[in-house]
Amino acid sequence: MRVGTLTGDRVGDEVVRAVNRLTGRWAATAQDGTVFSAPGVWPLLGFLADGATGPARTELSEALGVPADQAARAARQLLRALAARPAVDTAVGLWTRRTLELRPEWEAGLPAEAHGALTGDLAADRRALDTWAAERTGGLIDRIPALLTDSTELVLAGALTMRTRWLRPFTEVRLRTAYAPWADVERLGLRRRSAVLDRVGVADTPDGWVTELKVLGSDALDVHLLLGEEGMAPGRVLAAGVDLLHRPRTVVPGSRLPYGEAGPGLRVVRERSAWPEPPTLDVLTAAYDVRADHDLLAHHELFGLTAARDTRQGHFPGISAFPLAIGAGRQSALARFGALGFRAAAVTAFGAIGCAAPSPLRYVTTRVDAAFDRPFGFLALHRHSRLVLAAGWVTDPLPYPEYTDEQYPDDEYENDAWENDE
Repeated sequence: MRVGTLTGDRVGDEVVRAVNRLTGRWAATAQDGTVFSAPGVWPLLGFLADGATGPARTELSEALGVPADQAARAARQLLRALAARPAVDTAVGLWTRRTLELRPEWEAGLPAEAHGALTGDLAADRRALDTWAAERTGGLIDRIPALLTDSTELVLAGALTMRTRWLRPFTEVRLRTAYAPWADVERLGLRRRSAVLDRVGVADTPDGWVTELKVLGSDALDVHLLLGEEGMAPGRVLAAGVDLLHRPRTVVPGSRLPYGEAGPGLRVVRERSAWPEPPTLDVLTAAYDVRADHDLLAHHELFGLTAARDTRQGHFPGISAFPLAIGAGRQSALARFGALGFRAAAVTAFGAIGCAAPSPLRYVTTRVDAAFDRPFGFLALHRHSRLVLAAGWVTDPLPYPEYTDEQYPDDEYENDAWENDE
C-alpha cells in the first residue's frame, strides 16, 4: 500500500484515509454519550508496529492500514503535519524502567524530549504522568489514563488537542424539544442563521437517512454534526458521517432539497416576505461537554492488539531485547461545543509488561431548518485534508444556565475576532 506523503501541514491522502478508516471502525462500536480520537491512537500503534514481530506485527499493520515497515515514518509524518496546524497540539511521551534497554534505532524515531524514567514508585510515577497529561492538554485532561502496575516496563503515550472559533458564532437560547429526556431539564440551545444553504445536506446511507451540518471554524478546523433517523444506532450514524467525508457527492445539499420534511431534523419551507430576501438556513442545536474513557484492549481486534497481549512470549524485539507484551491501553477524551467555538483533547497510553522468554516463531506475514434536538453525532476535522481529529455522540447536552448580570457565557473566547462566514 502506498502510504502517501505528508509535507508541511498537508496530510497525505492515503494516511488520512487510513486514520479515518480506524475512526469509522471505532465509531461502529460507539455507544451513547462518548467521544474518541483515532489520531490520538494511530501514531502510537505505528511506533509499536515498527518494533513488533510475528502475528503482532501483522495485526498492527492491518489495523493501521499501512505496511509495518512504513508505520513509524507515517506516524512521524502525521504528528509533524498535525503540529504544523496553529490550533492543533500533539505530544508523544515514553517512560521506561531504568533496567529496560531500548533499541537505539527505535528510540531515535521518537521525539528527542519524549523519554522519561519509571522509578518503580507507583504513586510518584502516576503523578509524573498526570503532570505530563495536564501540561500537554492545557489542563483539559488532568491525568493520564490509569494503566501503571508493578509489572509495567514501558509506557508509550500521546496527547492531542484542538481548538477552533466559529467563523459565525451562535446565539445562546433555551432549547425546547419534544424529545423526552432532553425536555425534562431545560437545555442550553445554540441558534444561528446563514445564507449558505449548502452547509447542510442529507444522505441516503445503507442504514438510513443522515443529516449533515458543517460548522466552519478558524484555522481550517470544522465540526460536522450528524443526525440520523430515530432509532438509528450511534455507531451507524458516526460511521456514515466518516464515509461521507470521502464520498461527498452522495450528499444532497440544502439548495437542492425538496420542500417539506427533507431529512432527519430538517424541513424546507416557503415563506412570504414583504421584501426580496435571500434564502436562509436556520440552525438549532445543543451545547455540549462530553467526556469518555476507553479501554482499548476491550476492542483489541480493532486496534491490532490481539496477539500483542499474549504474555507467553515477547512481541516487540525491535523495541527491546527484553520480551514485552501489551498489558494495558487506554484513552481519555473530551469535547466542548459552545456558542463561540469548539475544543477537544485526548490522551492515549499503552503500557507494556514483561513476559516469557521468546520462543522460535513460524508464521507467514501478509502485507435549511436543521434541528439537532435529540441525540446526535459529531466529527471534528481538518477542512482540507478531511482528517477526523475527534468524534463522538451527544446524549446529555448542557443544561441552560442561570446567568447573572455580571456573567458572560464562554468568556474565554470573548476577545476573539470573527471572520466572515462566506
